[in-house]
Amino acid sequence: MAQSLSETELLALVDRLADGAWHSGEQLAAACGISRAALAKRVERLKDWQLAVEARHGLGYRLASPIERLDQARLQAALGHALRVQVVTVTDSTNSQLLAADAGNDPQALLAEYQAAGRGRRGRNWVTPFAAQLALSVAWSFEAMPAQLTALPLAVGVVCAQRLRALGAAAVKVKWPNDLVAGGRKLAGILIEHRGEGGGSCRVVVGIGLNLALQAQQASDIAQPWVNLPELLDAVPSRNAVAADLLGALATLLADYPRRGFAPHAQAWEELDATRERAVKVQLGDRVLDGVARGIDDDGALLVDAAGTRHRLHSGEVSLRIAS
Repeated sequence: MAQSLSETELLALVDRLADGAWHSGEQLAAACGISRAALAKRVERLKDWQLAVEARHGLGYRLASPIERLDQARLQAALGHALRVQVVTVTDSTNSQLLAADAGNDPQALLAEYQAAGRGRRGRNWVTPFAAQLALSVAWSFEAMPAQLTALPLAVGVVCAQRLRALGAAAVKVKWPNDLVAGGRKLAGILIEHRGEGGGSCRVVVGIGLNLALQAQQASDIAQPWVNLPELLDAVPSRNAVAADLLGALATLLADYPRRGFAPHAQAWEELDATRERAVKVQLGDRVLDGVARGIDDDGALLVDAAGTRHRLHSGEVSLRIAS
């Protein structure tokens, strides 16, 4: 029986292709100590991770764009004691893994190069090709359920948008309840799941998927316009630096949230709100509500005026689109 390729062997090939330049098959095979036929099998396996590998006679192989792998040691050094950090190559979903993880290790963060079953809000699939995004989750345990837990996704959106704008992505805004957008295109999604524990405690898992280097062929199943972060910046940022920045901001937010709640972020939300005073379409089950978004209330519910009535909508009930 043929031996399956190890993750280590595949990552070694990824690292040799990571610069995005052409590499001859002969040189790659020699560097890996394998035959050209074995090399071709490894290249095919990389496609299982949705890596966009190009092959051309006379030139060899290359990745469609350079990649930077996540560095667990570097991230842990940047976060210090704020979070316990783990990086994995492949997982089903970082959120799912942390929901099942030992809460005694909280606060903890999990990042994955590739998610085989990433999840978005309302059970939607989330496309996560290898190293094309930041796919990360943070698990945090509160001694008691925060009073404004329903507004936490909005606070996370504000904090992430502020950090990305600080990098130079001035077009980034937040779209209720859990998206970061720029020019009407989706940049990132946020998924927050929580569980009440015995004694009144509460545990939340905050998941973020941020587009960094998605290729068109990798994103063919995405049903809405999207954008990569480097398209919004003058210089391409370090993937590890962006990850460390976002994780640090999330740790600060979650540590302060039981005491301060959403109030410190309310003004920033108004300034960054992508839907405020705009015509929107709200999907309520089989019913579509056409109205105008009027911002949010103190608990993070969306306020929509439609047909002379103000509707107060919670994120679990609806799907929101900005009317064209």
